[in-house]
Amino acid sequence: MKHSLQQTGSLRQELKINPRLYQAMDLLYMPLLDLQQHLKQELLNNPFLEMVEPDDDEEAEADNPVEPGSEMEVPAGDQPEVPEAKESATGDDGMNWEEVLQEGFDDEGPREERDQREYFEPVSVERRDLGDHLDEQIQLLELTPRQARIIAEIAGNINDDGYLALPLEEIVEALNEEVRKAAEAAGRSIEGLPMVTLPEAEQMLETVQGLDPAGVGARSLRECLLLQLKDQGRQGTMTWRMVDECFEELIAHRWGEISRKLGLQSQEVQAAADEVAKLDPKPGLRYSGASDNYIIPDLVVEKIDGRYHIFLNDTNLPRLKLSRSYQEIARDKKKFDAEHKEFIASRLNSANWMIQAIEQRRQTMLKVMHYIVERQRDFFERGVQYLKPLTLREVAEVIGMHESTVSRVTNEKFVQTPRGVLPLKFFFSSGLATTGGDDVSARGIKDQIAKMVENEDPKRPLTDQAIVNILKKSGVVIARRTVAKYRDQLGVLSARMRKRV
Repeated sequence: MKHSLQQTGSLRQELKINPRLYQAMDLLYMPLLDLQQHLKQELLNNPFLEMVEPDDDEEAEADNPVEPGSEMEVPAGDQPEVPEAKESATGDDGMNWEEVLQEGFDDEGPREERDQREYFEPVSVERRDLGDHLDEQIQLLELTPRQARIIAEIAGNINDDGYLALPLEEIVEALNEEVRKAAEAAGRSIEGLPMVTLPEAEQMLETVQGLDPAGVGARSLRECLLLQLKDQGRQGTMTWRMVDECFEELIAHRWGEISRKLGLQSQEVQAAADEVAKLDPKPGLRYSGASDNYIIPDLVVEKIDGRYHIFLNDTNLPRLKLSRSYQEIARDKKKFDAEHKEFIASRLNSANWMIQAIEQRRQTMLKVMHYIVERQRDFFERGVQYLKPLTLREVAEVIGMHESTVSRVTNEKFVQTPRGVLPLKFFFSSGLATTGGDDVSARGIKDQIAKMVENEDPKRPLTDQAIVNILKKSGVVIARRTVAKYRDQLGVLSARMRKRV
């Protein structure tokens, strides 16, 4: 068989994504703090970028047409035009930014280049959690080495809520398995080994349950509540008896059955139940190792002289410009070979692209927030009950951008308003029809339901159907099952469970 080489030509369509599209997606998605760190990293990596200093001349400031903390005014009337970036809409690499923002980003395609990029994950500061708190107390106890090993195994199986995560029998079996493995490794017979017994584990568990916080090491909610009552010295009280003898009736709010079983008046049963409600069902969470989340708003909305003004809260964001010194060096191309020329061209294009991308991000955020303020003016003036239904598609159609662009701009972004610091997603919710032909936001309906329940007569709580009837009188058409769904989302119990005697 004769082997040969030959060339053939063919045409085919192939989808390739510019890596800068992925970077543009990330820039739109980044909250303010993440963007600040990203720009600082870019300043370190790209010599053609440098920060604009306060004493720079007007020519340097012209490289960044939108100042940090830039403002947009929203009058009560027609929408003002959004100031456009002075940069060209087409980058040095031929990327048309207006087209990208209007048509959205394509998330499909090869991702090798994106995966090769270096990410810098934030490093969290170590914090004391429940395990550390228990270990500190255990070290102060006078224990034999055997007891210390048992109690350490028990404490290690307590979850973040403060409950024992495994049955005590499994913990004993795990300890005994360690003893067997140690004997086999030492070449000793397992006959006659001092195995851990269940009574020993029970005794050590009781020791753990005596530690702070009260209720830690419990195996059930009932035991957790009893441990807390014991810590308060309330054994034998009516509250103790209710948890100990009538726990199933208590969690079902069957006050009549508890009254008959304990021989108490209805008012005494309710008073004892109120005392139980003051106990902590998850005592371990007070020592949770979860980190605090600090929010810095990306936008600020202020009402000045009857008009709402929108500011970009980016005064701490590095302002970028092209380095003059490196531009001068790059102009003399005779000094560099082909490899260096390619490096200089890529870095210069990347610097131009970064400045333009940040500007487009600012303009897009202002456009989106401007329409939100216009649409939700009643909310800013009168409160959450006047929040109007709003969707990402509606905003995208009005400002002339793709829905995915609006989604990225609003995701994990916060705005400081006269009514508090709110996520941009707060302003987006579905709507319900009214008899007047207008729509009302589902979030506003939830707020009305919450206020109804808060102001109801506790002896005659409102049923779901009663809430439906009240809302119907105000012109809101809503089904009973929808009211039940909203009530569950608010964490409000049913009328039977809320009823007090």
